[in-house]
Amino acid sequence: MNNQTEHKSGFISIIGRPNVGKSTFLNRVIGQKIAIMSDKPQTTRNKVQGVLTTDDAQLIFIDTPGIHKPKHRLGDFMMKVAQNTLKEVDLILFMVNAEEGFGKGEEFILEKFQSVKTPIFLVINKIDTIHPDQLFAIIESYKEKYPFKEIVPISALEGNNVETLLTQIKKYLPEGPQFYPADQVTDHPERFIVSELIREKALHLTREEIPHSLAVVIEKMERKSNDVINVMATIIVERDSQKGIIIGKQGSMLKEIGKRARTDIENLLGNKVYLELWVKVQKDWRNKMTQLRDFGFREDEY
Repeated sequence: MNNQTEHKSGFISIIGRPNVGKSTFLNRVIGQKIAIMSDKPQTTRNKVQGVLTTDDAQLIFIDTPGIHKPKHRLGDFMMKVAQNTLKEVDLILFMVNAEEGFGKGEEFILEKFQSVKTPIFLVINKIDTIHPDQLFAIIESYKEKYPFKEIVPISALEGNNVETLLTQIKKYLPEGPQFYPADQVTDHPERFIVSELIREKALHLTREEIPHSLAVVIEKMERKSNDVINVMATIIVERDSQKGIIIGKQGSMLKEIGKRARTDIENLLGNKVYLELWVKVQKDWRNKMTQLRDFGFREDEY
């Protein structure tokens, strides 16, 4: 009975400017890929919950869209999600990039923290990219700006100090039950993660040519009798020229996106996968609420 009363559990939000390494951190902690990773900012659009269960605690991480000033209705949606999350959690991790100095983006986020009563950690990520001597100055500059409960420097990519951060997190969580089964790592349905893996490959392979006007809709996902999973997905873009880029010369780009995505999907599902990809143009979909809802961005869920 004692063990039950000592069990801790809680919800931890990861907040930060786009591209500070939030998804890399989440994937590192959970031990498998559940969040899309890209060197382009603003790739995370929905809350992704990652669940880490240990002997004495259950940590439920929420990876929010990077906080930024919105430029379209999709941007408004992403900001609403991020800000609502601040009020719902037991602890906030404010993640910053060690390579980049304090700027307007960080200032914008700290302003949002003024009305928040939740404990906030400063997590300085990407310390593997700077000289150790630079770290002290970064820590001091942030100390002056906000009374953080803890300041923890890490490298999510290399894994440096991540265990220390997890230990500190546990200290601040309330006693509570195990919300999820021990072997569950996310609360998102498989279809969502599959669509994110396809989107990640498309963004990665097209680099600067395709901005964030790209969505992926899973049309069909079914298990065949020979234990192969059939996945049919449509990649949505905003312009005909983008469709051409995604398809590539004689279909070469689409084939490569499919090949790379299939490998990740097979690892996720533990099955052979037959993946069929289509490309469709939906002009200006990021500013149309009906299409945002069709693609899974539902404000009422937040």
